[in-house]
Amino acid sequence: MSKIGKAFENGKAFIPFLTAGDPCADKTVEFILELERAGADLIEIGIPFSDPTAEGVVIQDANIRALKKGITTDGVFEIVRKVREKTQIPIVFLTYINPVFHYGYEAFFAKCQELGVDGIISPDVPFEEKEEITGAANAHGVDVISLIAPTSDARIQRIAKEAAGYIYVVSSMGVTGVRTKITTDVGKIVEAIRQVTDVPCAIGFGISTPEQAKAMADKSDGAIVGSAIVKIIEKYGNDAAEHIYEYVKAMKDAIME
Repeated sequence: MSKIGKAFENGKAFIPFLTAGDPCADKTVEFILELERAGADLIEIGIPFSDPTAEGVVIQDANIRALKKGITTDGVFEIVRKVREKTQIPIVFLTYINPVFHYGYEAFFAKCQELGVDGIISPDVPFEEKEEITGAANAHGVDVISLIAPTSDARIQRIAKEAAGYIYVVSSMGVTGVRTKITTDVGKIVEAIRQVTDVPCAIGFGISTPEQAKAMADKSDGAIVGSAIVKIIEKYGNDAAEHIYEYVKAMKDAIME
């Protein structure tokens, strides 16, 4: 079993996201370790990009802040290197394909393997074009995580059959961001997935409260939370660690109830 699979072994997984380099590289390392201490089972790390088309304003602004601080892809790898000195928690990069392409697919995934990056999510690579990266990724033991959205319809089972690591089920139409209510029938999506694969499913987009996290985890194998954590970092900056811990612990406790 891969490290990603092990993240789902002990019940429902809580998967937080943050943007690398916001507010700075050293604080990103600190915050990742705080996420784990609070109960995170797997951590998604965003590689900053100038045009993150699937992101709402909260994560867009975090990307801008990190890029203004001079964070680069190599800088993100250095963050992971420092994290790996302290923990082996599963790590998945969330990145648009442009930074990976410019780094070079072979070089990028070789670096992921060297540093223990377990998976990659690339929102702008359609399922039908994923072979552009799966060859190099698989050669270096990196899972290419599939996204399944409410609009996937007839493609749900086709995507699920080829999924690796875990499946990111998108709970809502539109871009990332906190939502007061999630109305998509995600349970129906998960049921369709379950018919063709036992790869774990985690639901993300819009989750911000313990109640939402529990509701989504009850219908799947876990909950993914990004914008709400990035907002905490935006609000408290260098002093966000304590607030991140309290928030994530409350979320993890809720989904394990």
